[in-house]
Amino acid sequence: MKSIGVYCGANAGDNPLFTQKAQELGAMLAKESITLVYGGGKVGLMGVIADAVLENGGEVIGVIPHFLSHKEIEHTGVTQMHYTETMHERKMKMYDLAEAFIAMPGGFGTLDEVFEMATWSQLGLHQRPIGFLNTAGFYDSLLSFLDHAVETDFLKQANRDLLVDSADPADLMEKLRNYQATYVPKWINEGER
Repeated sequence: MKSIGVYCGANAGDNPLFTQKAQELGAMLAKESITLVYGGGKVGLMGVIADAVLENGGEVIGVIPHFLSHKEIEHTGVTQMHYTETMHERKMKMYDLAEAFIAMPGGFGTLDEVFEMATWSQLGLHQRPIGFLNTAGFYDSLLSFLDHAVETDFLKQANRDLLVDSADPADLMEKLRNYQATYVPKWINEGER
């Protein structure tokens, strides 16, 4: 992997571990020469991970819509900044630039972005790894919900398995490296695309 798209909050959250694990992940990306692709802000966990990558000599590509550049307080120290007109364009540009995706703790925006990538994977539009950095159990209830969706036949186990998770950045990176997409939607095999 040469680039990873990271989705995360424009807030830092109430637990110092959120910041600590974001810093660990950022330092790891830099040391492994993996470019960070993220939402372009300098506040919250967005700023924490961008700064950690930069402080460790890594490259950071920000992608931010013009209308958010003031609200999310655009990070002016990144290696590259791409501007978009809409949120849809932002997500597409991040998809174009990233070979894998990680969701750190965050809110609606983080969930929107990571689940769009999960949906595209489920539909066979890509086979890139997707992981949750489950710091301090932040995603425990969400991951349990996904397991419940499997149990109640709203989600196939093969689709649930598209998502990996870990509380430890190094372990999560290892899972992403070892990820092999084994699920291919039936309609692709049948040539219905």
